[in-house]
Amino acid sequence: MTETPTSPPTGFRRRFVGGERLIGTFVKTPAPHPVEVLAGTGLDFVVLDEEHAPWDRGTLDVALLAARASGIAGIVRVAEPSAARILSVLDDGAAGVLVPHVASAEKARAIAQAARFRGGRRGFSNTTRAGGFGALGLWEHVAAGDATATVIGMIEDPEALNEIDAILATPGLDGVFIGRGDLTVAMGATDMAAPEIAAACETITAAARRAGKPVAVMVATGEEASRFQAMGASTFIVSSDQGFMRQAAMRARADFETALGR
Repeated sequence: MTETPTSPPTGFRRRFVGGERLIGTFVKTPAPHPVEVLAGTGLDFVVLDEEHAPWDRGTLDVALLAARASGIAGIVRVAEPSAARILSVLDDGAAGVLVPHVASAEKARAIAQAARFRGGRRGFSNTTRAGGFGALGLWEHVAAGDATATVIGMIEDPEALNEIDAILATPGLDGVFIGRGDLTVAMGATDMAAPEIAAACETITAAARRAGKPVAVMVATGEEASRFQAMGASTFIVSSDQGFMRQAAMRARADFETALGR
């Protein structure tokens, strides 16, 4: 399908589903400027974190515009797995959604249907950014939306492990994200490197291989990314805008204290 000026600028869904190696980061600051700055670094995508940061419909709308203008895919981690939240960010031009707490095949079906027109229940309006504010006709908008909206379910509840094959078999669910932090807390593990969390990650990646669907995961280091790549992960989220800013400030302070003396 030929991309148009109203399509997400990087063909994110095609690349994600195709198993390309993709690297992105979370954006916690509800403003367009971090998106523009990060787009200039060569990252493949940003995830606007509505779940754990103070984003609202207005700030998401402007940041998604910044993502499109800057040529980077803007994904939204929605605050809740509701059809209304998924519809609003896709209408505003998100390249996809990262949906928390997909703990059952039933929930996977619900979020996939919320994001799809054909075979789904996505509400129609082409007078949105996603529809070029009316530039796309009815069926053009339907085709474009179904081709480009990426749906990623977050596997972060222990009960999801019992349904992982059924979850991944869900039509319209493009892939999964391993939520190691939530799994660690929910399972009462000592940390994210604990044996039971490693086993959960193996369960998820093995199921994804059987289903032929991609896996995303948040990693702290290149070595950690390499380990997950060997397990089958292809999409990696590294830090956040706040994390990068804090790390850079700490390094600068340390450098100056070394050079100038305390």
